[in-house]
Amino acid sequence: MPRVLIVDDEPGIRFALKRWFERQTWIVEEAEDGQQALRLVERDDAVLAFDLIVSDLHLPGISGEELLLKLQGTQPALAARLILTTGDSVQDAAPDSVLATHPHVLQKPFDLSTLRAAVERVMA
Repeated sequence: MPRVLIVDDEPGIRFALKRWFERQTWIVEEAEDGQQALRLVERDDAVLAFDLIVSDLHLPGISGEELLLKLQGTQPALAARLILTTGDSVQDAAPDSVLATHPHVLQKPFDLSTLRAAVERVMA
């Protein structure tokens, strides 16, 4: 079964995403901030490798953008399978910002069909 890491400081969002992924038969782990996410991703246990990460952009401590940048340096294949979520306007993003340059960004609020389409794109 595929594994996903959900990273969001809002418990309600983590819960909703977890339920959706579990219904799709994914194994789900959660992190409430970028530091916790890095600890989970950097574990040596190969069984715990993630197929996908869904991370909020604005997190306490290490942001979603910093998480993405660290993964691009250490695990580029996983960084390519990271979906960023944000309440920020993607259309108004600066041209060189992560919102404009990362291929997998979901603007909140998003519906489950949009999430499904993003997951399918990333996993294709």
